[in-house]
Amino acid sequence: MNTQFRQLRLSQLDRSLNTARSLPPRPATGWIASVREALGLTLSDIGRRMHVSKQSVQEFEWTEASDRITLGALRRAAEAMNCELVYVFVPKSGSFAELAERPTRERAARDVKRVVHTMALEDQKPENAEQLIEDEAQRRLGKQR
Repeated sequence: MNTQFRQLRLSQLDRSLNTARSLPPRPATGWIASVREALGLTLSDIGRRMHVSKQSVQEFEWTEASDRITLGALRRAAEAMNCELVYVFVPKSGSFAELAERPTRERAARDVKRVVHTMALEDQKPENAEQLIEDEAQRRLGKQR
């Protein structure tokens, strides 16, 4: 992938993180059951709208609560309740840019530590190992200071 395009895409994803991180977590019983109950709809109501039995709707609720439902089934259930399905990936910590840089930074740290270790054996260990690691990571990422 073109590096410039990749950087643009990472930037776009990172800008959307604040919104994504403010979304509430999935209820323990799942969104289908929670929204259905909040709207005062029965299993039969949703079943009629989805053209399935109330047992099928109940199965959708169970499979969602146990992380086994398909996106297609979630989308159909959302549509039956006049809702839109929204899903998103959010880095566990940091940004998408940091997530993308992590492997390069880890390789740079490993390589610099190997050189520092060799230098230490020769009684030439540098005092600024962390700065050397950061400089090497920046060089590899094409971000010369």
